[in-house]
Amino acid sequence: MNWTVIVPLKQEGSRKTRLRDVLTDEERAQLGERWFRHVAGMVGQVPGVRLIILSDRLPDGCAGDWRPDEGRGLNEELQAARRDLGAAPVAILHADLPHLGADDVAALLEAAERSGCAIAPDRHGTGTNGLAIADARPFRFAFGPGSFALHRASAGAPHETVDRFGLALDVDTPDDLAAASGEVDRFRP
Repeated sequence: MNWTVIVPLKQEGSRKTRLRDVLTDEERAQLGERWFRHVAGMVGQVPGVRLIILSDRLPDGCAGDWRPDEGRGLNEELQAARRDLGAAPVAILHADLPHLGADDVAALLEAAERSGCAIAPDRHGTGTNGLAIADARPFRFAFGPGSFALHRASAGAPHETVDRFGLALDVDTPDDLAAASGEVDRFRP
């Protein structure tokens, strides 16, 4: 099965704003860029996968296709991208997964191939860090607070939950940063 994986990337000044108390603006920008490149690199290691970066601009030297973010909000941008892709299998992975491995990406896609849809929750079990839809089922993207429950409801049955460390640990808060690094300073650029 040929997959399209979309990695949304926020505008540079709006990345990781909840880390302002522990990182400078420059450090947040550098970390956001590094984690995005890591996620894009892991996606690129999975055979048969096309990478699309959804952002206001294509990052320099990035391998992948670019889909301009038209400022409609993440969920509407993803709905439009899925409509444009037709019935093609599509996955979304967030750009702040510092421990993501190519095997995590493959596991998400394989789970969706088995059941039609797979959802990877964050480590708290409330958010969604990865989502893959292999079939043409109707689906409403609902990234934001409480997205895991909303995505499960939208997916209907059947679908699979994919619990893997590399997919679960995103970095939004100082506590997440500490969990990802063991200590905050280890992640300073």
